[in-house]
Amino acid sequence: MKLVMKFGGTSIGNGKKIRQVAELVKEYKEKGNDIIVVTSALEGVTDAILHAAHEASGEGNKIKANEFISNITAQHKKALYDAVENDLVDDTIAKLDVLFTDFKNDLNGICSLGELTLRSTDKLSSYGERLVAPILSASLRSVGIESESFTGGEIGILTDDNYGSAYPFESTYKAVKDHISKLSETSIPVISGYIGVNKSGAITTLGRGGSDFTASIIGASIKADEIWLWKEVHGIMTTDPKLVPEARPLSIISYIEAMEMSFFGAKVLHPKAIEPAIRHDIPVRVKNTFDPDYPGTLVVKEQETGENVVKAVTVIDNVALINISGAGMVGTIGVAARVFNTLADAKVNIVMISQGSSEANLSIVVDESQQITAVEVLKKEFINGVVGEIESDAHIAVVAVVGADMAGIPGVAGNVFRALGDNNINVIMISQGSSQHNISFVVKKEAATKTVQILHKEFSLDILK
Repeated sequence: MKLVMKFGGTSIGNGKKIRQVAELVKEYKEKGNDIIVVTSALEGVTDAILHAAHEASGEGNKIKANEFISNITAQHKKALYDAVENDLVDDTIAKLDVLFTDFKNDLNGICSLGELTLRSTDKLSSYGERLVAPILSASLRSVGIESESFTGGEIGILTDDNYGSAYPFESTYKAVKDHISKLSETSIPVISGYIGVNKSGAITTLGRGGSDFTASIIGASIKADEIWLWKEVHGIMTTDPKLVPEARPLSIISYIEAMEMSFFGAKVLHPKAIEPAIRHDIPVRVKNTFDPDYPGTLVVKEQETGENVVKAVTVIDNVALINISGAGMVGTIGVAARVFNTLADAKVNIVMISQGSSEANLSIVVDESQQITAVEVLKKEFINGVVGEIESDAHIAVVAVVGADMAGIPGVAGNVFRALGDNNINVIMISQGSSQHNISFVVKKEAATKTVQILHKEFSLDILK
């Protein structure tokens, strides 16, 4: 099989884990698979870099910045010594030392300027992945597998200039395919995830789920048989096991279900990350690095209808509800457009929308961090007439019931709300698209866990086959 394997930060948290990953990749290589590896940064490193960068821009303390670089250097050199045999260490240290020097110069530059731009942020945050790729590649060589390391830009990932959430140009797919086709078939390329370059050669990052996104781009480019995302879980779960201990990993789900679940709280996948795989019809498998024999969850374009119409129950609790109401809204053309345009101009992300046929009320859910901004800009927009009140509430959560097989099946929504009513759970707001893949609703935050537990049991997700 032609496989793209991506390893997350937990999978490669230190040198010993990197060595385990190298042994794991070797095992699959010796079974006759063609493998490309995509790596994240060491666990926690990217967050630490971003924190140090913000401190450097605010404090300008070069002594503190250099202490941070020393700690990062020591952490990665220890990982190298734990992951690689001695005869390969020196060559890898020489590569790392170049990166450490550049990293130090960049961070000191932020101290001197007292300013952290989006472009600088992307370059600094890229060092986590760029430091790990040579170590993992050397570890593979250490266990007897030929390997080379590359950055995303070096293998052809060309993006726009949207620093922090860059998107690849369509030409990327051919460029990646052409570059990889020139590599030795016996060598495993190890590619730093999360990053690309723009047309001017500046490093860009792909945003949340960026390493998964890299794997998806590469898998689509080379028409891989499957993309394997190695994580610390057994797959995509029926719900958060912290809320419901009986939650189970799903054996197979569709792309649309994975995207719905990801958007509504399931953190295993990010919708953007699997978009290239969806578009090019490449199956994605989520596997557990620490239990590699477990088959995990396979995400495919379409699947046969199964016994379980509902596949999962997910929850988001870092959100806020905004109610826009007024008798003047009834029959007034353009109110909704003004609401959405105003929020878009303020870069407020809308999670969920609901409006009654009376048109006297429009309810939206936004990220909790954007609640104050959203209310302020809406009040400014509707300062005169039409809208009577704009109220908000952050003590809420969005619960979503997901399943592609729900489409056209009568009674699913009835079962959802009957179960909640029987258990005295009040539903504040409801939203369901015409695709019927997702029934979403708002409850009080303190009722969210109980709601998920009730619905998980109602649809027998604890005994999913």
